[in-house]
Amino acid sequence: MAMPVHIVAVGGIVENEQGEVLLVKTFHGGWVFPGGQVESGENLLDALIREIREESGIETEVSHLIGVYSNTGMYKWHDGVTDVPTKVMLDYVCRPVGGELAVSEETSESCWTAKENALNMITSAAIRTRYQAYLDFKGQVAYMAYETRPEFTVSVTRHI
Repeated sequence: MAMPVHIVAVGGIVENEQGEVLLVKTFHGGWVFPGGQVESGENLLDALIREIREESGIETEVSHLIGVYSNTGMYKWHDGVTDVPTKVMLDYVCRPVGGELAVSEETSESCWTAKENALNMITSAAIRTRYQAYLDFKGQVAYMAYETRPEFTVSVTRHI
């Protein structure tokens, strides 16, 4: 029996002292909060700090976990060939500790925006839903299972 294959990813909602959040504009997904895949042998927090730095130029400190998500839909990657397995994503709140806004191979823009304005910029249904969980956070971690293809469909939602 083959071992199951999952992608583990982390997302960071970076809040500055002015009440703004960090967003990056990706080539495939438009405006999102930064994050990405955890590399083999890398711990979750180091992966998140690395991804935020790579995508935005901002150095961060991880504060607390706010959401756990699974995208159970199998679909083809942007290349149209590679199968994307189930993804498990963990979202954290972070705070900036240095760096300057920058772009990367994955991002064309990065910016600070008012916390309440971010939903107007984010177009991905999954990212919007996860960002809304951040806005609604009251101390209990959100859990959600969803599929993004062919359309965004939530199958489980609760707090843990």
